[in-house]
Amino acid sequence: MSTIAERILDCFPSGNYALGALLRLVDIEETDTVPTAAVECRAAPRLLVNPGFVEAHANTPEKLLMLVMHELHHVLLGHTTLFPAATPVQNFVFDCVINALISRMFPAPEHTAFLTDYYSGARFPECLLRPPPGWRDSRAGRLPGGIRKLESPDKEKTAEVYRALYAPAGATYKEIFDILPKCLDGESVEGVPLLGGHQGESTQGQLEHRAPVLFDVVREAVERWPQPPDPIRGRSLADLLKASTVNLESKPHPRSILRRLLQKAGGQSGGGAVRRIDLSASPVISPVPAMERRTAVLQSLGVKPMLYTGETLTRRSTRSGEKVHVYVDVSGSMDGLEGVIYGAILDCRAWVHPRVHLFSTEIMDISHKALRHGVKHSTGGTDIDCVARHMHEQRVRRALIITDGWVGKPAGGVLATMKKARLAVAFAGENIHLDDLKGLARYTAHLPV
Repeated sequence: MSTIAERILDCFPSGNYALGALLRLVDIEETDTVPTAAVECRAAPRLLVNPGFVEAHANTPEKLLMLVMHELHHVLLGHTTLFPAATPVQNFVFDCVINALISRMFPAPEHTAFLTDYYSGARFPECLLRPPPGWRDSRAGRLPGGIRKLESPDKEKTAEVYRALYAPAGATYKEIFDILPKCLDGESVEGVPLLGGHQGESTQGQLEHRAPVLFDVVREAVERWPQPPDPIRGRSLADLLKASTVNLESKPHPRSILRRLLQKAGGQSGGGAVRRIDLSASPVISPVPAMERRTAVLQSLGVKPMLYTGETLTRRSTRSGEKVHVYVDVSGSMDGLEGVIYGAILDCRAWVHPRVHLFSTEIMDISHKALRHGVKHSTGGTDIDCVARHMHEQRVRRALIITDGWVGKPAGGVLATMKKARLAVAFAGENIHLDDLKGLARYTAHLPV
């Protein structure tokens, strides 16, 4: 009989999920010390799997895949500073969101059977942890019996959130995380079995510091996963452009930081090497007649001037600079920071190229007017390669990148393109990551937003 480790390796679709590096990094061990599965987040991470649970509830390749994918999402989403998993209600909401995410990724009945067989649709709040009956047939599905039994207005409020998890329109997992706890209490979630590790090391936070290699590998793998047909918008899944708006804020401190970086990147400090040729008018005295006010007055008095005042245009080289191409990271990890960043860019627009470049895994150019209206286009993920390709295609030589730094390490041609440019980087927010862009930028600063 195959070991669980072999079965896990075999259950993943080949080539689609960039998980080879992850599975080579993580040791897979069978143990009854965890009720279902858990990732032990250390320098040498382990995926712990309970063989009894697998035989009882994940005994097909499709179900086993769902179990492992749930745990990978738990690691990735459970260690962000936005969503600290602390209370039983928060842990329950994590599982609701993660189960909806993986159901959208693998909507076939043989996959979702892992959740529909394990959780009862007739009991509340357990029914929130599984797709609704008839979900893929009617797109939204029917409300499970556990919700239909609730009293109004709790029934309407809970049904709205549940539909957001599975309806085509969807919602961001941040929105669900904010709203769903209002439909629950600590007593209602007691005794509901949850998947993954909610009590061990994998929930202690700051995964990027405790297991940096694991964090980078999981992040890179998840950001390259294929997009489900109707995704929940969030950091872990994205290749479909979404449009949204952000509220603008203008704060003088970020503005002054950006202005200094733009001046340095554009060579606009007055002593930069960038020169501009201007035409300037200079006064001259000439015997050649020229029409000007003094001459007209003298002639009206009967006086014929011998010399005339005129002007000539001369080409003059002046120390100046160029407008800088600004690339703004709008990936999921930057959610909530765009307002201050947009406002600061507009305050410094005299130094900014007319098109601002929003980037996630793709580039979207917007005007200053669109920036003022808070337009945002994002795929949710992050890939610095798209910035390098844009710089190469547009022959950008002066650029400012605004990001939290979680963009992946550039290499090869990408690295060469960015090193050729006069590049500045503004690291925005509090949870910044310096390693990916280390050594690339001539000028860096921290943008406290």
